[in-house]
Amino acid sequence: MSAAREVGVGIVGYGTMGKAHSYAYAAAPQIRSLSWRPRIRAISGRNRAAVERAARDFGAERFTTDWRELVASPDVEIVDICTPPGTHAEIIEAAAESGKAILCEKPLAASWDDGCRAAAAVRRALVMNAIGFNYRRLPALSLMKRLVDAGRIGEVRLWRGSWLSDEFVDPEIRFDWRFERSVGASTIADLGAHLLDLAGWLVGKIDAVSAQSRTFTPERRDADGATQKVDVDEASSALLRFRSGALGVFEVAKTCVRRPCDFTVEVNGERGTLRFDYARLNELWYGDGGEEPELYGMRRIRAEHPLHPETQGWWAIGQGVGYGASFVNQAADLLEQWPDGTWSPDFASGLEVQAGCEAIERAAAQGRWVGLDEIHDGGQASST
Repeated sequence: MSAAREVGVGIVGYGTMGKAHSYAYAAAPQIRSLSWRPRIRAISGRNRAAVERAARDFGAERFTTDWRELVASPDVEIVDICTPPGTHAEIIEAAAESGKAILCEKPLAASWDDGCRAAAAVRRALVMNAIGFNYRRLPALSLMKRLVDAGRIGEVRLWRGSWLSDEFVDPEIRFDWRFERSVGASTIADLGAHLLDLAGWLVGKIDAVSAQSRTFTPERRDADGATQKVDVDEASSALLRFRSGALGVFEVAKTCVRRPCDFTVEVNGERGTLRFDYARLNELWYGDGGEEPELYGMRRIRAEHPLHPETQGWWAIGQGVGYGASFVNQAADLLEQWPDGTWSPDFASGLEVQAGCEAIERAAAQGRWVGLDEIHDGGQASST
């Protein structure tokens, strides 16, 4: 067998997502037989000591404090963006102009306008692009998609998704970029981007939304003790109408005590129900309305069988496939398509999710139903 060829990767950002993506590139060749082996050529970050340490820990060949240097490097073929959402558009435009393929963490941007900039950049440059909706790569959620598409629950009537965390519970948490919407994006976009992606993936395009939002701690002190205004929602919920006629309920919050990272997705069809709970991420619950009455209820599916999607190369059934595996599967799926295939989900999918986030933000700010056509047609920007 011929040795795998190398593809150079440059990672912009060394925080949690930079760590997750670095791990994915290291593990992907162990899980899949790949024709192209990823090599992390460089990693960038603003803090020299921290990015130097990350380069050493994550296995990068070198580091830089200037992401532009990384993007311009001839040996970097894929630019992987793991920085706060408000920085994405500028980096994407530069990478696209340099002819680099791009993987960008979600959300695509912190605003609808910047999301449009990012999507337009890759369209002009005709470069491969993907958005980091890694939860599609969990076996249980991927199996949910397969069963919905196979008609196992019939026509979808209802969808609901919630994502609850306790990240902002303590009012004494210092003000940083997470509380500044232009940099960290809204909670609707930060947590909700994953939910809206799964909603569109499972059910189809959203037609219109109605929403409400609340910020319980409107001011926080920064590291210098100065008071700063928080312009990020801490809890939001929305009603969704899908173009198919299905209805949906959406909720995100960062103020739920003792809820570290809990999200659920449920789909109700005319003949059955599917439910996923991230706290038990190797399980999918299925209710079949056609079964005998003696079997009434929901059955637990262990989504670890080799016949299930996104289990290729992983452990024997019963050993579990976890959070990190979603990033490994994502990297492996993209590398299998390199360099002439199609990456999915791409920035077009990311922009559709961005439109949903903007519609929810606008609906909450203005107290009315907002159609996604209004967003795509360039209606009045959100006033929040």
